[in-house]
Amino acid sequence: MGVENNESLELLSVFLTGIPGLEAQHGWLSIPFINMYIVAIVGKSLIMAAVQADSALHEPMYLFLSMLAITEVGFSVTTLPTVMGILWFDACKVDFDRCLAQMFFIHTFSCMESGVLLAISYDHFVAIYNPLRYTAILTLPCIISMCLGIMLKSVALMTPLPVLLKQLPYCHINILSHSYCLHSDLIQLPCADTKLNSILGLAIVLSTFGLDSLLIVVSYVLILYTVLGIASGEGRRKALNTCASHICAVLVYYVPMISVSVMHRVAKHASPMVHTLMSSLYLFVPPVLNPIIYSVKTQLIQQGIATLFCKKELI
Repeated sequence: MGVENNESLELLSVFLTGIPGLEAQHGWLSIPFINMYIVAIVGKSLIMAAVQADSALHEPMYLFLSMLAITEVGFSVTTLPTVMGILWFDACKVDFDRCLAQMFFIHTFSCMESGVLLAISYDHFVAIYNPLRYTAILTLPCIISMCLGIMLKSVALMTPLPVLLKQLPYCHINILSHSYCLHSDLIQLPCADTKLNSILGLAIVLSTFGLDSLLIVVSYVLILYTVLGIASGEGRRKALNTCASHICAVLVYYVPMISVSVMHRVAKHASPMVHTLMSSLYLFVPPVLNPIIYSVKTQLIQQGIATLFCKKELI
């Protein structure tokens, strides 16, 4: 019999999956996992602190980087309890409401990150295409409006997902294939028709990640066209170097996300280890690598972080 009323639905639990075949080694495996979480959270926190403390970084590009850092810290903090709970305490069982909440925040922060990456590409386009009007176009109110718009859009689009899932009956053991809750995983569980959920999920993916990635590609085509029109070879090199870190960040974000989505749809019967590997890439690659990418490629970020440590030593 399905779980068809609110009282029984509140008692429903789902079971998350750790690393198949390596359950006995979870304690040792927790060491690199928690270290990657520390690198992701501390690295992004340093970027946010550097942008806040250094007036030289109060420019559109660095304000967007700070917003990107907030979304990735939120993503890491959202997944940390269940991932480390499994590795440390073998806590695979999670109540359904908590799973829905985690799913909502994971997808909301992911949507926000995609929107911020698009905003950064727009920032680079304006800086290269029309540098004389850069500060007039990307004013502080404009940046705040863009960030608020990204946040509100993400929350509004993701809110229906848990609401619709909560209305469905569940009538079998609810085992997910990851150590955290994703919509593409949860819609496999109900014993009712989930066509509406699938259509809505696909529509959200196309209208956010699909559209954002398309506009990012278009912006970089226009940037390349503009850069090729610059007479000076040194000017072209500087313009492309400005965009290099963002191109890396876009690839680091979209490649793992698309890979996980594709795995759920075309390789449902693949080895559980393959699903675990892809979910780990999605979980750690963007938050861990992005602080390194921006710290290495952006000299002002390096200087801002160095200034933070110098101030601490003086104190």
